Amino acid sequence: MTRYTKDPDVIATLTPEQYRVTQQSGTERPGTGAYLDNKETGIYVDIVSGEPLFASSDKFESGCGWPSFTKPIEPAYVNELRDMTHGMLRTEVRSTHGDSHLGHVFPDGPKDRGGLRYCINGASLRFIARADMEAEGYGDYINQVEDVA
Repeated sequence: MTRYTKDPDVIATLTPEQYRVTQQSGTERPGTGAYLDNKETGIYVDIVSGEPLFASSDKFESGCGWPSFTKPIEPAYVNELRDMTHGMLRTEVRSTHGDSHLGHVFPDGPKDRGGLRYCINGASLRFIARADMEAEGYGDYINQVEDVA
């Protein structure tokens, strides 16, 4: 079984924006982040720990300015925490082992797909295309992404 950890060597290679988002609970400006318009088939993993977080088949266009997903690919790898910052009550989403700030989850997602919208900073993610999943150790998740070929 793969072990995922908060790797200091990986943290040292993050861009300033990736560091600010994942390690300092920052938020990238809407419409500016990586993967917002990505339509490729694959999975999104924590940029720090490599934990599998979201599948392309659960991504949808929400219009919020950040990549949005209906559910985590592996719920055990996503922690939901109460967030009272900015004068409002929200639910923060963090990776379990990497403890990276990912974004927030809201109850305004597609009703026919569970009703949740995981609004995620692209700076906290690394995308792995379906064709590369086996080679990168994510073969167990291939059945969770749609083959659009």
